[in-house]
Amino acid sequence: MFKGSMPALVTPFRGDEVDFDALDALVDWQIDEGSDGLVPVGTTGESPTLSHREHEAVVEAVVRRAAGRVPVIAGAGSNSTREARRLVEHAKAVGADAALVVTPYYNKPTQAGLIAHFTAVAEIGLPIIIYNIPGRSVVDMSPVTMGELAKLPAIVGVKDATGDLARVSAQRMTCGTDFIQLSGEDATAHGFNAQGGTGCISVTCNVAPGLLARMQAACLAGDYATALDIQDRLMPLHQAIFAEPGLVGAKYALSLLGRCAPDVRLPLVGATDGVKDRIRDAMVHAGLID
Repeated sequence: MFKGSMPALVTPFRGDEVDFDALDALVDWQIDEGSDGLVPVGTTGESPTLSHREHEAVVEAVVRRAAGRVPVIAGAGSNSTREARRLVEHAKAVGADAALVVTPYYNKPTQAGLIAHFTAVAEIGLPIIIYNIPGRSVVDMSPVTMGELAKLPAIVGVKDATGDLARVSAQRMTCGTDFIQLSGEDATAHGFNAQGGTGCISVTCNVAPGLLARMQAACLAGDYATALDIQDRLMPLHQAIFAEPGLVGAKYALSLLGRCAPDVRLPLVGATDGVKDRIRDAMVHAGLID
């Protein structure tokens, strides 16, 4: 159910307000371009600066607009177990197909604490994708810990943003080959799939959904040569978007396509001129703009 190319959706703003019309249009465009799922209100969706009500409203809007055409994996993580449970309960209540739950950030739990946290969240009964991103959360879930959690029926997969391609094989050993492994890093997604992954929750997919849908479909079909050709077209864009916080670059690129404003919330600021130039050049290289 959860495989292929899925955008870590940006949350469009108009000034300081969520632009729900633009969000609806992005959902339709992503589905029309072949994206296999939608992941609202992760970090790329600016969840750290959305109010709780805005967070819930964005999830509701994406579920409603998707209308069952593709799965919706709702961002629902927190460094408070109580808060994470509440967000997962809301996602379940409004019809999301799964929740993306990040390892608790800042308070740095032990591996035992991670097991207790995700066990409590799994009690809600909605499928859970663990989001392991030690570069942001400053805690790394080990393959052994993930293997313990994979025994729970609700823990169905991982979004792995470690950048360590050997993790895929290690997690196949501890979690089993049916455990869903999704890349959380655009630059290594091709290699991730070759190791046993089945897709990517992607930032660049916000900007190039058609190309990334084709790349992931090629990987799933075992056609890694075609996938590599597409990766070569997109690699400069991956690098340019992440030259500054990825969502900033993604929103600027979307503004060049006329799909949403480049507005972000403090403490993030708009892309610098040099990064704008890199993104524009990379989009030309990928064939996204002239």
